[in-house]
Parts: sequence; C-alpha cells; structure tokens
Amino acid sequence: MRITLFAVGRLKAGPENELSSRYLDRFAKAGSALGLDFARTIEVAESRASTPDLRKKEEAAQLARAIPDGAALILLDERGKTPDSPGFADLLARLRDDGRRDLVLAIGGADGLDPELMAKADAVISFGRMTWPHQLVRIMAAEQLYRAVTILAGHPYHRS
Repeated sequence: MRITLFAVGRLKAGPENELSSRYLDRFAKAGSALGLDFARTIEVAESRASTPDLRKKEEAAQLARAIPDGAALILLDERGKTPDSPGFADLLARLRDDGRRDLVLAIGGADGLDPELMAKADAVISFGRMTWPHQLVRIMAAEQLYRAVTILAGHPYHRS
C-alpha cells in the first residue's frame, strides 16, 4: 500500500522539517518489506477564503484532487478517535490487508477539516484533545508511521 502524507501548509526548512524527513525516511526503508511504501508528501497552501467554512471547503477540494481512486483516507483531527500506537499500526495493516493500494494520511489547515470530507474518511484520528502546532503534527504523523512499521515487524523500537 502506497502511503501519501497530505498537509495544508508548508513546512519550512529547519529542524522540524529535518526531523519529519528523518522519520519518513526511516518509514520508507522499513515499510517496504511489510507492504507499506512511502509514496510522497503533498503540501498545499492554506486557503485565503474569507470565512472558515469556505477555507475548509477549498482545502478539502485540494485534498480530493490528491486522493487516488479507491484510496483509503485517514484524517488527523483533534475531535477524532485516539488510538494507541499498536491500534494505529493495526489500522494500517487492516487497510493494507483489505487490498487498498493507496492511503492518504491528511493534516488539515488551521480552521480544521470540512465536515463532508470527514464523513467520507475511513478513519478520523487524533493525537489528543490539545491543539498542536502544524509542524509538530507533521513530525508526530511521520514518527507514528515509522513506529507502526516497527510494531508490525516486531522490532523493539516500540515498548509496550
């Protein structure tokens, strides 16, 4: 299953970008043996629409254009379910084992995600009820992808 990380907002050069890239590189190297391949990161600019609802709709339209046909969609949102790391790994494995060729893991913009998009998602998950800066969410998503493959491979990186 090819996994794409989609993000509203660009991650500038610096330590956050370096750390995110490091985890995505680790994921790419470890995931292939498990049928989880890192495809790419797609960054889109935040909408400049005049209202939050319009901004969410415009950003959702950009995401919709980036989703391959038949792809699974996991959205990151503070109102989503809060799986533990093994639960997230199981979700990825289940989607892979169900024959999904592609998965898009999406981080919305500052105003959140469009409700219509959330209704179409295979899963909406949260890294907790607190609000996190976009840069940290990118790092956390990258690290959790890497952690998921180590869990599925039985590697000792994740300690239960």
